Amino acid sequence: MHTFPAPAKLNLFLHVVGRRQDGYHLLQTVFRFLDFCDELSFDLRTDGVIKLHNPLPGVPEEKDLCVRAATLLQQKTAAGLGADIYLQKKIPMGGGLGGGSSDAATTLLALNRLWGVNLTMEVLLELGLQLGADVPVFIFGRNAFAEGVGEELSAIELPAACYLVLVPPVQVSTAEIFSSKELTRNTIPIKIPPFSIRQGRNDLEPVVCRSYPEVARCLEWLKRLENTTIAAMSGSGACVFAEFATEQEAKTAFAQIPSDMKGFVAKGLNCHPMYQSRE
Repeated sequence: MHTFPAPAKLNLFLHVVGRRQDGYHLLQTVFRFLDFCDELSFDLRTDGVIKLHNPLPGVPEEKDLCVRAATLLQQKTAAGLGADIYLQKKIPMGGGLGGGSSDAATTLLALNRLWGVNLTMEVLLELGLQLGADVPVFIFGRNAFAEGVGEELSAIELPAACYLVLVPPVQVSTAEIFSSKELTRNTIPIKIPPFSIRQGRNDLEPVVCRSYPEVARCLEWLKRLENTTIAAMSGSGACVFAEFATEQEAKTAFAQIPSDMKGFVAKGLNCHPMYQSRE
């Protein structure tokens, strides 16, 4: 069996700068990888069958992003092999941390190697975009400044940091938030370089906080902490985070969270764990 990590991501800011005619929103964001990961294990099959052995509750197997990613790669390459897939889920669902997208990307990256089809990065990025707007950045494998619907990626160097992430007891519907009449879609685009992440914000945050008071409460708590450089919501929520310069500062803050809040501490990564051996 071959096991690979699927890391969570944070959006250090997320600006909605417009909307395409097809309804998709135009964004600017910075993605940062975390050392908080799902794990995917694969056993190769010679009969071409793709089987997910521990499907997520409420998600039909044929709609699972791992199964869809494996099937898409199989169709693209006419690979005769299949796979038994085992997913160890750690990243919360509906939290804005990219867990499903990361799982899909790791499936593409892993089976591209294990099946020996060796598609190029460019082709894998195209396949990833067919699965979801957040999938390409995990295939790209670098912390990135993203534009378009999230697929126009530029590698970015970020300073070492540690994050306290709070997980409110709700799942936020991305489609619901992006379709909200309250969402502003006219943030002035910034240029790379230069820009300051500290000057950014998450344009989805006010809409989510109005609809989900649990998210608002967690975010307000984080914003009262000392020594934070950023306190914001990731993606379309529900997870919120505070950035600290050191792991000790993040752990000190984590020790103070109210008993009815849940969360975790994670270090920021420079790149996807599957790419670290290539550094």
